Amino acid sequence: MIHNRRSKALNFRSRGCAAIGTRPVARYGVLLAGPALGLTVLCAHAQTAAPAVDVQAAEVAIPKPVDKGASSAATATLNTVEITANRRREPAREVPMQVNALSAEELERKGDKSMGDYLSKEPGVSFTSEGAGKAQVSMRGVTMGADTSPTIGVYIDDVPFGSSTIYGSGASLALDMGLLDLNHIELLRGPQGTLYGAGAMGGLLKYVTNEPDTEGGFSGRVGLGLSGNRGGGLSHTENAVLNVPIKEDVAALRVSAFNQKDGGYINRIGSSPESGVNGSSKQGGRASLLLTPTKDLTVRLTATGQYVKRDGTGYVDYGYLTKQPLYGDLTQSRLVDEPFNQTVQVYSAGIEYDFGWARLNSVTAYQTIRTDSGQDDSALASAANMMAGAPLFTRGGSNQLVNTKKFTQEFRLTSPSSRSLEWVAGLFYTNERSSNSQRATLTGPNAAVNWYSADMPSTYKEYAAYGDLTYRFTSRLSATAGLRVAHNRQDFSQELSGIAAGGSRTLASQSSDTSKTFLFALNYLVTNDSSVFGRIASGYRPGGPQPSLFNPITAQATPSTFKPDTLISYELGYKADFFDKRASTSVSVFNIEWKDVQLFDVVNSVGVISNGGQARSRGVEFFGSLAPTPQWRLSAALTYTDARLTQDVPGVQAKSGDRMPNTPTLSASANLDYYFTVASYKAFVGATATYVGPRDSGFPGSIAAPDFKMPGYFKADLRAGIDFRKANVSLFIQNLFDKRGIQSVQTVKVPYGGPAQVAVIRPRTFGMQVDVPF
Repeated sequence: MIHNRRSKALNFRSRGCAAIGTRPVARYGVLLAGPALGLTVLCAHAQTAAPAVDVQAAEVAIPKPVDKGASSAATATLNTVEITANRRREPAREVPMQVNALSAEELERKGDKSMGDYLSKEPGVSFTSEGAGKAQVSMRGVTMGADTSPTIGVYIDDVPFGSSTIYGSGASLALDMGLLDLNHIELLRGPQGTLYGAGAMGGLLKYVTNEPDTEGGFSGRVGLGLSGNRGGGLSHTENAVLNVPIKEDVAALRVSAFNQKDGGYINRIGSSPESGVNGSSKQGGRASLLLTPTKDLTVRLTATGQYVKRDGTGYVDYGYLTKQPLYGDLTQSRLVDEPFNQTVQVYSAGIEYDFGWARLNSVTAYQTIRTDSGQDDSALASAANMMAGAPLFTRGGSNQLVNTKKFTQEFRLTSPSSRSLEWVAGLFYTNERSSNSQRATLTGPNAAVNWYSADMPSTYKEYAAYGDLTYRFTSRLSATAGLRVAHNRQDFSQELSGIAAGGSRTLASQSSDTSKTFLFALNYLVTNDSSVFGRIASGYRPGGPQPSLFNPITAQATPSTFKPDTLISYELGYKADFFDKRASTSVSVFNIEWKDVQLFDVVNSVGVISNGGQARSRGVEFFGSLAPTPQWRLSAALTYTDARLTQDVPGVQAKSGDRMPNTPTLSASANLDYYFTVASYKAFVGATATYVGPRDSGFPGSIAAPDFKMPGYFKADLRAGIDFRKANVSLFIQNLFDKRGIQSVQTVKVPYGGPAQVAVIRPRTFGMQVDVPF
C-alpha cells in the first residue's frame, strides 16, 4: 500500500519522530523487535529508552506525540499503533487476528541474513530449505511436508510474489529477500484468503519496503558486515542506501544495493571435493520513485532485482537407520555437482488517490523468476543397475529449469476509517506463464543415456472480486464480514521422452474452478487496554490439470485434474497491556479443519497429484513482553500445535492420527535486552533462546519418502552494540553452543539406497555489523 507522505496519519516529522529508513531509529536505543515484541517506532527526542511494546502487527508504527509534562520514558501501546494488515489503517488493538512484525534493522544487528536465520526463531512457523534461493514456509501445521503449491502467501508490499501452481514450483521457491532497506517483515497467522487470495490458506509473509522521503534532505547509509563459522569461509555483506529528494514534499528517489557472500559450512567429498559447498552469493538492488503532485494523489514506481548463486546444497548425508552422519560432521558425498542459480525481477506501479469518501489504490506489477538447479541422482543409477541386473551406470544427475512470468493488477477502494461502517472492495487479476524443464541423465562407462526428459509449459489466469465490511455497534464492539469470489483457468502440456518415460509422447490437460472464501470476526474492547476477538476464516488452493496416464496392466487411467483443497479456521484471542503499559500479551487458540488435502500420491502405480482426505490442526499461541525498568526488555513466545491427519491416505501409506510433517508440537523463543550508556554513547547487550520440538519429516508408513524422526533442539544467540553517533557497531554470536539442530530432512533417495539428506542449523557463527548513516 502506498502511504501518502502528506497524510496526517503517516507524517512522522509533524509528530517529532524519525521515519524508519530516513535515519536509523535504532541509534536511539528504542527500536525494539523480536518473536513476541514486534516493531515499535518511538519519538527520537525521547531521552530514555521506552517500555517494551508487544505490537504483534505493524506496517508502520505511529506513536502519539509525547506530552512535555509526561515522563521521559515515552510509551507506545497497542492502542496507538496503526497497521494495515486488513488493507486499511487501524489500531492494532482492534485487529482480530494474530500478526507479528520483524524489524529489518533488528534482524541485521542480530546477524540474521536469511529466512533460515529469522524464521527458525518464530514459533509456529516451519521452514525447510536446501540452501539460499529455495525454501518452503508453512504456519500452524498447514503442510503435507512437500507441498504441491504454496500454503503461505508471499507479498512485497502490495505485490503477490511467485507462482500459484506446482508447475512454477511456487511452494518451494518462497522469496528469501535480502534485508537491505526493508522496513520490516510481517507474519499474518491463519488463512488470509479473503483479502490476499489463493495460497494464503495458512498465513501470509509480507516484505514491507522503505518509501522514498520527499520531506527530508539528501540522506542514506552504508554498511559492512563480516562473519565466520567453524568449517566455513569468511562471509561478508556490503550495502548502501541513498534517498535523493527531487522536489520537497513532491518527489524523491530512493536507491539501494547490496552484495552478500556467505562462506558456507557444508563440505563435499566425491568427484569434486569442495569446502563450504553451500556457500552462496547474493546481489540485489531496488530503485523507488515517489511522486506526490497533489495532497490527494501519490504515485510510486519500484524496480527490485535479486540474483542468487551457490555451488551446492546445504544437506549433510545421514544414514537412515543409524540417524548419524555417513561421512563425518557437516559433510556430504556427491558424484555430480549441484549448482544453483536464480534471478528475480519485480516491477510495480502503485497509484493512490483520495476521493474523500474513499481511497483508490491501483497496483500493477510484472515479475520474472528464473531458477536453474542441478542434482546428484546417482542413487537412480544404482536402482537402474539393480533392475537391469548389470552394472550399466556409474552415476546420474538431473537439471531443472523453472521460469515464471507473472502479471498482476489490483484495484481497491477503501472507505475512511473511524466510522460506524467501514469497507474495503477490490478487483484482482493475475496472468502467469511458467515453463518447467527437467532432464535426468544416467552415465555409464561408455556413454550417457536420457533417463527422463520433460518440458511442461503451463498458464494460470485468475479473476477475483473481494470485499469486507466492518460495523461498529458501539465504541467497544465491532464485527467484520468478508467474501472473495475467484475463478481460475489453467492450461498444461507435457512433452516426455527417455527410458523412464517409455519413449516420446505429448500430453495436455486443462482445468478451471471457482472458489469462495469468507471471513467473519468479532472484536470487543473489554477495557481501553484489553480486547477479545473471535475469528472464522476460510482459505483455499486452486486445483489444476495434470497428464492422464493409462496403465496397461490395470487398464485404468489416472485423473486428468486434481481438485482445490480448502480449510476453515476458528480462532479466539485476547490482547492486553498491563502494569501501566510496561507489559503486554496476546494469546490465541485455533482449530483448523482442512479437507480435500492436495498431496503427491500414487494412483494405478503412477505418481500423480491427488486430493487425499482431511486433516486438523489445533493449537495455542502466546506472545508477551515485559519492561520492568526503562533499561530492561524481555519478550517471549510459545506455541503448541497438534496437527494430524483425520483420514487415511493409502497412496502415501498415511493413516488417520499421523502427525503433519515438519510441525513441532511445542516451540518457543525468548529475548532479553539491556540498554545502557558508555561515555554518553547508547549501548546494548542481549540474548535470544530458541527451542524447536521433535518433528517428523514425513508420514511413518510412507514408502516413497520414509519418515525421519527429527529430535528437538535448543539454540542460543548473543549480541551487543554501541552507537557512536556517526556509526553503529554491533557484534553477535549465533548458535553459541554449536548445536547440530536438524531443520529439515529429505528422504526421497532412501528407497533407492541413497542417504537421508539433513539440513542442519548454521554452526557457531561470530560476526559484526557496521552502519554509517549520513
